[in-house]
Amino acid sequence: MIGIKRIYLDHAATTPIAKEVLEAIKPFFNKKFGNASSLHSFGREAREAIEHARDIIKKKANAKDHELIFTSGGTEANNFAIKGIAFANRKKGKHIITTKIEHDCVLNACKWLEKQGFEVTYLNVDKEGFINLNELEDKIRKDTILVSVIHGNNEIGTIQDLESIGRICKEHEVYFHTDACQSFTKTKIPMEYVDLITINAHKIYGPKGIGGLFIRKDVKIDPLLHGGGHEFGLRSGTENVASIVGFGKAVEIARKEHVDKMQALNKMLIKGALEIEETRLNGPLPGEKRLCNNANISFKWIEGEAIVLRLDSFGIAASTGSACSSRSLEPSHVLLAIGLTPEDAHGSVRFSVGKENTKEEIKYTIECLKKIVEDLRKASPFYKTSR
Repeated sequence: MIGIKRIYLDHAATTPIAKEVLEAIKPFFNKKFGNASSLHSFGREAREAIEHARDIIKKKANAKDHELIFTSGGTEANNFAIKGIAFANRKKGKHIITTKIEHDCVLNACKWLEKQGFEVTYLNVDKEGFINLNELEDKIRKDTILVSVIHGNNEIGTIQDLESIGRICKEHEVYFHTDACQSFTKTKIPMEYVDLITINAHKIYGPKGIGGLFIRKDVKIDPLLHGGGHEFGLRSGTENVASIVGFGKAVEIARKEHVDKMQALNKMLIKGALEIEETRLNGPLPGEKRLCNNANISFKWIEGEAIVLRLDSFGIAASTGSACSSRSLEPSHVLLAIGLTPEDAHGSVRFSVGKENTKEEIKYTIECLKKIVEDLRKASPFYKTSR
């Protein structure tokens, strides 16, 4: 085993700011510091920078019929979409449909709405994490106002069929929202079939603390934040100009070759990890139905947390699941939803590659992983009794 390196394989949690992004945002901290609502030249300079970034992001998404509202991140955008639609449309109905594998911010927003008198249906998923379209259609009622289904799952990488879901929603005149924080710029989002789309910057080499919600122009939605009427009257608060500029630059420099590289490295990582006995890939096989950079592997008889800590001792960063809940002792709700036992769910590790990772780093990771799993299983009483 060669000496300790520093290898980052947790890009689903966050990414480093790209050097181009860092250079783009620097002037907006001290030289171009104006409030975008001010009428003088400093304010106009900030406003122009915001609108330029907005145009870049809308063009990348092909958002011809949507407006982009900047938020503080994906969590705020998801809350804005779900609660904003719920309260603006409660005269039509109080029924919402989502899935059992959503990000915690979606599930917790829905649970909060249940306390306010709304009803929420949580769709099942199959062993790869896909919803059943027939079940979705069966669950839509006359009083259903919103369907919210995550695009690329943050834990197991499953990419849902937004076009088919959107067709069903349109047929029943129900709003359709998707959380695309993990998928934006990595795979195409069929904008014409989705009413509201959540995105953020720090998953794509932009700054933390900035996200956005695409809203179709005819959607009826209430704001979460009230104040001076910023962002088309839908999200009040002085705009975070530097971060918005960084978001725009991160989207501008995103390239298909980055996706192709991550896809190849991810396949290499999955192949090497599955050479270890008693392992399984959670989610679909690599390809169009899986995020290009996601590898979620279950290692039977050992704890995922122990693997992550041992990997860290070799300089390799990975995760036991969603970064927002990785400190929780509870097994992943996503892994339980696809049929894993609590024990197998606890034995799972999420790797997520980035555009700057190399084949050498993946080879080193696989080498370390094989040794770590072998050592931990030797010390595991569960493994010994299973032999």
